[in-house]
Amino acid sequence: MAGLPHHIAGKDTGCGFIGAIFGTRQRKTPPVPRLEASKEHRQPQFPGNHTSKRPPRTRNHTTTELVYTGFSKPTEKHPPPTAKKPATLQTKPVVKPTSEHSPFKGTLYNVSQVTNMSYTKQLRKEPSFTSSELSLRISVRGTPTSGGSVYGTSLNHIPGHLGNLMRKKPDNIAKSYGKLGNIYGSSGNKSDPEVFKNIGNEKYKQGRFEEAIKLYTEAIGIDSKIACYYSNRSAALIGLGKFIDAILDCKIAIRINPSYHRAHYRLASLYLRFGETAKALCHYKCSGEKAERHDLAKAQAIKAQLLTCSEARKTKDWKRLLKESQFAYSLGADSSLEVYAMQTEALLNLHKHDEAYSCFQNAPVIDVNIAARLFGSTVTSYFLMVQAQVYLASGRFEEAVNVSLRASELDPSEAVFVVARITRALAKARANGNKIFEASQFYEACKVYSEGLEHEPYNSVLLCNRAACRYKLGQFERAVEDCTIALNLRPSYAKVRLRRAQCNAKLERWEAAIQDYDVLNHETRGDEAIEQEFLEARMQLEKQNIANTKPVKLINNSNTEEFGGFLIAV
Repeated sequence: MAGLPHHIAGKDTGCGFIGAIFGTRQRKTPPVPRLEASKEHRQPQFPGNHTSKRPPRTRNHTTTELVYTGFSKPTEKHPPPTAKKPATLQTKPVVKPTSEHSPFKGTLYNVSQVTNMSYTKQLRKEPSFTSSELSLRISVRGTPTSGGSVYGTSLNHIPGHLGNLMRKKPDNIAKSYGKLGNIYGSSGNKSDPEVFKNIGNEKYKQGRFEEAIKLYTEAIGIDSKIACYYSNRSAALIGLGKFIDAILDCKIAIRINPSYHRAHYRLASLYLRFGETAKALCHYKCSGEKAERHDLAKAQAIKAQLLTCSEARKTKDWKRLLKESQFAYSLGADSSLEVYAMQTEALLNLHKHDEAYSCFQNAPVIDVNIAARLFGSTVTSYFLMVQAQVYLASGRFEEAVNVSLRASELDPSEAVFVVARITRALAKARANGNKIFEASQFYEACKVYSEGLEHEPYNSVLLCNRAACRYKLGQFERAVEDCTIALNLRPSYAKVRLRRAQCNAKLERWEAAIQDYDVLNHETRGDEAIEQEFLEARMQLEKQNIANTKPVKLINNSNTEEFGGFLIAV
């Protein structure tokens, strides 16, 4: 037994756990910790490869014996193929640790514990590896190796502080997944703005713009310094037709990132729709390769067309202005305040008030302060000036006065001042005339309405009110004239049509009255008073037709049966 090596605990490779981590050779991890065997049970050292300090396993096909080698599990001993058979070593059974048999109280615990404890303390004080390296070295439970063996994890064989570390990892993972929100199917972290942005992009592609806007707004609420969130929200706002809000978002995105080409391109397209060609061209240049040649050509074409419209307006060629402004609209300036104002002004001066009102109703609704900041005070005041004229034509005098005053504040020019003065005069004439009319002073009221019409001869409301005064005064013919002018301006003005029908009835012009009543029946169904007047007019027309018929004597008796006894003159 002189050839047996003297293994000393603490200087050898160590327990099975340390060998599993640092050993160059993989082995099956024992199910329980093993302690060093006594000296008489140590395996003799065999010549050969000494890269691993663990004694190799040998097998004898004739006789199989179990021995303890170091800290490893009992192995099968295979004696070398020699004539001399080595003595058989008796092994003691392995006692598994249970409540009755503790590993520290078994019969195999006959080695020095001091050396093992000192080695364990040295391992705890001066670890030669980090916890991350340890997690990389320990394989997943049940992972097969290249040789086909399966190794279990070493969680049960590592020191206490390392074992706690590995056991806490699932808790950390659970905490990280605990932050996942229930956003459209728990698809991301509630605190991650990119999650909201990505979901918003999907909603935008589906055409669900309102939901996309809410998601982009959530992302902005988490991180308001990302330019693409504002740019994406502006795209969704464009889908809903909220162009002003889209412009404001694009401007914020550019303020955050001045070199954001997509935001510049989108802002240029929006400015072009509002007729701001100079700003559109500027942002097209800042958009890099996003702007193509046809974008610049379109901006130049709209710019030239707006100049043509301005020339027609200066010469008061209203038909040409209407035509050129409609062409500017078709080129792409479909949200321009100036284009809408020019179309409306042309229709007002062409005495097409109903069409002017409809055209102006399609114009974008913009806050005055925001419009002045985005498009300038001149364009905004011109738009307000035309709006005041539309309100006058439709009988909204108080609103017209307020709008004209706001326009004069933005642009105290002569044209705006004239419109404001006319607006105040018409509003005053209408208010005073109504008070006098209610006092049954019809002649004086008629004079007041006429004074107002001197400032604007084609105001349908004042014409209607004056026609009412003339009807009360018995001036039916002149009342019909006022009503006809008002209906030419506003064919949908039902009050004027009714008054003209009543005047024609007074003049016994039943056919003309029936025509107006027939139109009123289609426009105002269910009005019993109008239906009664309509039936009365038809009865009067029938009586008139019967009264105008004259009997004709028969020429001879032979024609009596042929013509029914008499002929009616037509």
